[in-house]
Amino acid sequence: MGAVVRFIVSALVLMLVGFIIPGFKALTFFHALMAAIVIAVLGWVVESLMGKSVSPYGRGVVGFIVSAITIWVAQFVVPGMAVSVIGALLAAFVIGIIDLFVPTTIR
Repeated sequence: MGAVVRFIVSALVLMLVGFIIPGFKALTFFHALMAAIVIAVLGWVVESLMGKSVSPYGRGVVGFIVSAITIWVAQFVVPGMAVSVIGALLAAFVIGIIDLFVPTTIR
């Protein structure tokens, strides 16, 4: 049940980011939910290949850049998602700020 709630919160955050970030196309709830799942899977792959220190959920500059790359790559998998490089960087920043107040992962 916790995973479902996390994906729903992540989808809502992605929808919000789509409205406020230029270069990040606004998503419907279904596409945002798909994007949340794809981003989680890509994050898991990156973390399993390179370790927790470079995961999109890791803190610091490396985690921020990996998060932006993960968001940018997700557009090639999720239909209806379009993100520019600057949009992915801004989205990673905004999602990081939102995650401070509304965590989508269990710490």
